[in-house]
Amino acid sequence: MHHAHRILGLALAVSLLTLTACAGPALETPLQTAEASPVPQDSPRASETPPPAERPTAAPTATPAAPILQEMDGAEFFGALNGAAVLYDPAANRYEIYNPDLAQTRRSPCSTFKILSSLIGLETGGIDPQDSTRAWSGETFWNADWNRDIDFPDAFRTSCVWYFREVIDEIGKETMQAELDRLSYGNCDISDWEGRQNTNNKNPALTGFWIESSLRISPVEQVQVLERIFGEDSAYSEEALEALRQVMRLPDQEEGELAVYGKTGLGKAQGVVVDAWFTGFADADGRRVYFCVYLGETPEQDVSSARAKEIALQILSASL
Repeated sequence: MHHAHRILGLALAVSLLTLTACAGPALETPLQTAEASPVPQDSPRASETPPPAERPTAAPTATPAAPILQEMDGAEFFGALNGAAVLYDPAANRYEIYNPDLAQTRRSPCSTFKILSSLIGLETGGIDPQDSTRAWSGETFWNADWNRDIDFPDAFRTSCVWYFREVIDEIGKETMQAELDRLSYGNCDISDWEGRQNTNNKNPALTGFWIESSLRISPVEQVQVLERIFGEDSAYSEEALEALRQVMRLPDQEEGELAVYGKTGLGKAQGVVVDAWFTGFADADGRRVYFCVYLGETPEQDVSSARAKEIALQILSASL
């Protein structure tokens, strides 16, 4: 793979460091000036303030190092597709990005959100890896794999929406909001809990805030969230992380080869595919890279999660 090792502009560097705030820009209103408070009679006046040597000093805080930003030459993989790719190597603190503008555009996460709903379900006990089967309601869904009792591994691999709709409802709004805030998951907006904004599906078992609705996240933020989940400073239990890794790992990978863990996602608006994802991480030779490939609506092109996955695997094979 040929990389154009061109350092991306300052605007992107700033956005990578600030875009993770759920509410967008850090300051949306002017700073308020505090009114002067009356000085108690027994308090020292300003002229009596202790000299600098006697004042307590705040402990110095370390400034995070600015990441290395490189533009990826990914045209050979995407062709005419409207797409973006992000690779993040935390050991080198380096991002490689194809199509920076689109890589910073927030879109619906669709089924990639099952990474997070699985994690929270595992942490809260809503998903017990030893007893994870949920009963099918008997309703016939468009995906035949969902028309049965199903356990967590199969639900994740078949992307069974009704299974995770139940898990998310059991997690509840308060806990879900707290976890999204903790991870700075895109805009953190779960206001359309039931997914009524979805124009492609009105079945309440198959809709939610994460499917073409209120929740939005960019490809850059996807890799940042994944690093917060699986990185050295993860706040989550090893038991939950291991159960999640097991269902995320792609099958048919030999030991010692490139190990890829990920989740696809697909979203439609009025029957047209408008969002397609494959995001996760890859391990090779002691090195871990977080990745995200996103495809947006492109007339007369194969916009699908399978295509996004294919592109991601090509990029990873060429990079690791």
